[in-house]
Amino acid sequence: MAKAASRTTVRAAAYWIVTLMLAVSITLSGIGQLMRLGGNVELVTAIGFPLYVTNILGTWKLLGVLAIVMPGFPRLKEWAYSGIFFLMTGAALSHAFANDYGDGGFHMLLPLFYAALCLASWALRPHNRRL
Repeated sequence: MAKAASRTTVRAAAYWIVTLMLAVSITLSGIGQLMRLGGNVELVTAIGFPLYVTNILGTWKLLGVLAIVMPGFPRLKEWAYSGIFFLMTGAALSHAFANDYGDGGFHMLLPLFYAALCLASWALRPHNRRL
């Protein structure tokens, strides 16, 4: 009985650590895109997207994080997880197709890292956050 409780506690801690890492990362990224800070203009225009895309992506990111961290709404959470996953893998692929890999592949590796965090958070989520 104690082992099961211990596993549940470890799983819950892992979930919150991963989810907070994801939430902070995606929130900062979304704010950066909405405010067009830290090279976001160059990142988007270098791969041929119009600048207004930063408004769309930044808004989606912030809404997705909000859906993931707020209590309740398990169906909305599923959509938010899938949206963040597709957003991040789409970013990596967009940079790859535009031959804009960045230093050491950073423009592809960072969004793929965020996608991995998203998958880990989804897989570790507690039963009350599932459908």
